[in-house]
Amino acid sequence: MWPATFELIYAGRVLKPSYPIRTDRLILRPFTPADLDALHAIQSLPEVSRYLYWGPRDAEQVREVLETRMGQSALLEEGQALSLAVELASTGELIGDGVLSWHSRLHRSGEIGYVFHPAHHGRGYATEVGQALLELGFDGLNLRRITGRLDGRNEASARVLERLGMRREAHLVENEMVKGEWTDELVYAILQREWHARR
Repeated sequence: MWPATFELIYAGRVLKPSYPIRTDRLILRPFTPADLDALHAIQSLPEVSRYLYWGPRDAEQVREVLETRMGQSALLEEGQALSLAVELASTGELIGDGVLSWHSRLHRSGEIGYVFHPAHHGRGYATEVGQALLELGFDGLNLRRITGRLDGRNEASARVLERLGMRREAHLVENEMVKGEWTDELVYAILQREWHARR
């Protein structure tokens, strides 16, 4: 039986969520053209991209990102990503996004990520979205292992992954050149059986 917050169609390792997906306080749904201004308001902020590979984006760059994300509402093949707009259920305001990437059919592996407007940090929304993404990956797509990777300086995001029950499996020291500087990378992970045990 699926939890009340989800109605999923799962057949042969293909994930086609029934939208919208509702959590306690949020709505997760596919991106639409109407999200352009709100997404730009998020991705144009330097503090949003501080620990990410990309820098602040202008309107045209965000338009291109949005075009891609609008086509990422299902997982049909490995190598694809499911990109979901996150809005407050109480107001309909777009406050961020979440992504579930399907890395390997053979290894049943994937990865989660999330980005939020700074005005909505510290309220548990990232944890709420992370729980939904893990549920989609483990219960919807039947993944065996899901990871989360982040810049070693991003302590807030590390706390989110720890609250989700993910363990730190690696601290890679100065392993990537990002925006002109060497940065550490942290790798977190959780197995399907561990997720089910927590629930």
